[in-house]
Amino acid sequence: MNEVWPIDVPGERVLVREVDPRDEGPLLRLFEECEDWFLAATGLPSGPGDVQSLFYALPPGADPAAKALLVVERNGEIAGVIDAVRDHPEPGAVAVGLFLLAPWARGRGLGRAVTEALLPRFGEPPLVTATVPPGWVPGERFLTRLGFTLDSPAAGTPVNGTANRAAGPREGAPRRAVLRRTGSA
Repeated sequence: MNEVWPIDVPGERVLVREVDPRDEGPLLRLFEECEDWFLAATGLPSGPGDVQSLFYALPPGADPAAKALLVVERNGEIAGVIDAVRDHPEPGAVAVGLFLLAPWARGRGLGRAVTEALLPRFGEPPLVTATVPPGWVPGERFLTRLGFTLDSPAAGTPVNGTANRAAGPREGAPRRAVLRRTGSA
């Protein structure tokens, strides 16, 4: 990919690009700023291993070459990160493992603008899947507004671990979100 995509957000300079080595420090800061999300998702604040795991985390059966790890820059500062896998869970689909914006970048239409700009870059997938921590209302609201259907909360369902790390102390099974797009190529 190695491209940089400008995103149309009035009054702001927003770019999306692949993660590169210089992003490690800013991603650590982003994760620290997003403690609210990490507490909701795992019951723990973020740690340095969370940034490292971004590079290795894949859903079961996914092709490592299909992984896209992107940062969102707003006015020159990293405002978010997106971890997505093409052709998962089926050919032509996209599975979004993480779509995280800093608290200062939320609620401004940035998430929607980035989503709408990236879908064509992913070939207008007919199926997009995502997950949201149970009870994470901002994420549930964001996905619902984009047209995703959320499964029922699996209240209190413990998680024994994920593909690349041990589960947090209060980590429940995430809610699955599905967006089926008709008329996509």
